[in-house]
Amino acid sequence: MSHYVAVADADAIAEGSSKVFTIDDIRVAVCRVEGEYYAFEDVCTHDDAPLGEGRLLGFEIECPRHGARFDVRDGHVTRMPAVAPLPTFPVKVEGGRILVDLEED
Repeated sequence: MSHYVAVADADAIAEGSSKVFTIDDIRVAVCRVEGEYYAFEDVCTHDDAPLGEGRLLGFEIECPRHGARFDVRDGHVTRMPAVAPLPTFPVKVEGGRILVDLEED
């Protein structure tokens, strides 16, 4: 069962950037790439660094500490030192608002 939570207006996140929100005590980064929104846990799986502070390089987010990279679309690792995938969350836009679903199906 899905449980979407509104986090921001759609225009609050500029193209090629990300913002971090706290939803149910989980830090979630939401980014906008090529007009689409993606959400992922704001914690690098390598060393717990805040990924929302990292650089967004196309569909990749780069960890600011050691340079690990993850694909924001599905969380897979694209560059070590990380080896574990990044948790991602479904996102949709309704009524001009970004909604994120943290519930597992």
